[in-house]
Amino acid sequence: MAKTLTSEIKLTVELDENRVPEKIKWTAQDGGVNEEEAKAMLLSIWDSKVQETLRIDLWTKDMPVDEMKVFFHQTLVAMADTFHRATEDEKMTATMRDFCDYFAEKMELKK
Repeated sequence: MAKTLTSEIKLTVELDENRVPEKIKWTAQDGGVNEEEAKAMLLSIWDSKVQETLRIDLWTKDMPVDEMKVFFHQTLVAMADTFHRATEDEKMTATMRDFCDYFAEKMELKK
């Protein structure tokens, strides 16, 4: 019988009195991350029983809008890359990457 391993990723969110995130910290000891601060996070989990995506989208109240635009662009690019690795669907991956370029252009992120 093969030995199973467990890896833990921990998220800690500090809230103000109105339950608005002030600090987000994360730990992933297997990745060498310990109590690192983040300004935003997007977490998606697939529930195969109900065929539905569960989400947690959080950002701190001091997350600058210009950084949020870059964060979204980089997340969209990563999603296109992940989609390609998961499906090998070249045509849709190209379409997703085209949208990422369009998004960057409209958000004036291209240099």
